[in-house]
Amino acid sequence: MSRNIVLVHGGWHGAWCWDLFGAELAARGWHVTAVDLPSVGDADAGLHDDAETVRAAVAGVGEPVVLLGHSYGGLPVTEAAGPGVTQLVYLASPLLRAGDSMVGPLGGPWYPPGSPLVEVVADPREILYHDVPSGVADDAIARLRPHGARAFEETLTRAAWETVPSLFVLPTEDRIFAEPLKATGVRADVRVTIPGSHSPFLSRPAELADTLEKHCVSAG
Repeated sequence: MSRNIVLVHGGWHGAWCWDLFGAELAARGWHVTAVDLPSVGDADAGLHDDAETVRAAVAGVGEPVVLLGHSYGGLPVTEAAGPGVTQLVYLASPLLRAGDSMVGPLGGPWYPPGSPLVEVVADPREILYHDVPSGVADDAIARLRPHGARAFEETLTRAAWETVPSLFVLPTEDRIFAEPLKATGVRADVRVTIPGSHSPFLSRPAELADTLEKHCVSAG
């Protein structure tokens, strides 16, 4: 079986954040595709624009494919997944229902109402990367960009995890959405934990790859 995976980044990030983890998976025989969501840096792009980008990436890869979303990235994954997607992986990401948005069940908004762009979280080193090697964290922080508020405010029209097998991976030291993540993660078919921060793709890419391969339906 071909081992295809599409990686969808979270808020303020880009496809670059998957470089270490993607290289780890590629070394194990996975075909890796990482997307850049249009809502990063663009106030006119929202959740549904991001979902279209994810759909296009999945279509370009072919099937079967695993679809992994980190943090906010789980929402366009939830909206976009369709035929050919064999598993959804939610990495530090909520499993939300149709009608939900990122700022609903997760306790938002956490930015000034009416802001077209959401600025990068204050002190990203402590909030996102507290266990990431210093040089790697420095590079990541330099590449973060404001995120279009529409992406956080638009609502899902469907919840693909209701019909597609799902894996929820919770970092035990997540400092951004820990309690809401635990609450929505119970909806997943398989729930596992991994040590560390909100960003294990930067702090422990090999361990994250081990977790994926252990629990992924397409890993064999």
